Amino acid sequence: MNESSLDTTFAALADPTRRAILAKLALGEASVTHLAEPFAMSLPAISRHLKVLEHAGLISRGREAQWRPCRIDPRGLKEIAEWMEDYRRFWSESLDRMQAYVEQMHAEAQRSTGRKTAGKKGKDGRRKR
Repeated sequence: MNESSLDTTFAALADPTRRAILAKLALGEASVTHLAEPFAMSLPAISRHLKVLEHAGLISRGREAQWRPCRIDPRGLKEIAEWMEDYRRFWSESLDRMQAYVEQMHAEAQRSTGRKTAGKKGKDGRRKR
């Protein structure tokens, strides 16, 4: 995925109305009228949102007589998922290394605490355990 395409896709996803439209389309294809129902905006405004999503490659629109069904285009979402996979892998590996480091520090702290208390004597003169 090239930088320009990525910018266009994330710009399209930045709008909550467009994300809601995608969520609705995840349930299956729908007409513009059906997609507009939950929003307090005109059909032309919904159409503009759909054009942005279509330009970003996130949806496709067909034509069946008078009906213009919209559907999610999985290729656009696949490109985002592939781009994000590199970052998911990076963060997963980084968090695994940090967890190992914290566990090592915790184990060292327990060992050093165990050594310090083993040699100390209590008030009664006995060694603490």
